[in-house]
Amino acid sequence: MSVRVLIVDDHPLMRTGLTALFDTDPTIEVVGAVGTTQQGLVEVGRTNPDVVLMDLQFNRVFEGAQATRDIRALPNPPAVLILTNFDTDADIVTAIEAGAAGYLLKDAAPDDITGAVHAAAAGQTALAPAVATRLFARMQQAHSSLSARELEVLELVADGCSNTDIAHRLHLSETTVKSHLAHIYPKLGVNSRTAAVAAAREAGVIGRS
Repeated sequence: MSVRVLIVDDHPLMRTGLTALFDTDPTIEVVGAVGTTQQGLVEVGRTNPDVVLMDLQFNRVFEGAQATRDIRALPNPPAVLILTNFDTDADIVTAIEAGAAGYLLKDAAPDDITGAVHAAAAGQTALAPAVATRLFARMQQAHSSLSARELEVLELVADGCSNTDIAHRLHLSETTVKSHLAHIYPKLGVNSRTAAVAAAREAGVIGRS
């Protein structure tokens, strides 16, 4: 059986190029190629793809991660594979947090892209080598740089505790809790509580829920 792929990218040439690439693989069927995340959500419902190949930026707005989250929230959702030019830590973690099955860069070799599509369809993770290296480096850095107290705070954040709850449990002031979070974010390369939890879980610093 062929893997059904939906392409969501705002660059017409990229959509055309990817379609041409997949046309060379008899085990991949392109069921649609659209230029907005809104169209992507509609086409997911209409075409029932196995894998959605999603860009991150659309007309200079980073909508891909939210679209990924929306797609993954659907009943029996397809896998979402990010294909983008952006490779900052925050972008990678945000996409993984949103439920992306993989993260590739647009300069990836054609065989790597088709291989990642098959991996995503099979329920596997597909990461560009550079992205995997960054995540491994993040893991090493997080393990060595987060203090014991910061880890305690992060574990409670992961449990859904508010700053008030954390302050009460650890016998700290809320100001101190906020200070710990302000130190945790740059160490993990993120700027929000949810992204910090996602990054820490991905790095193995805290347990997965």
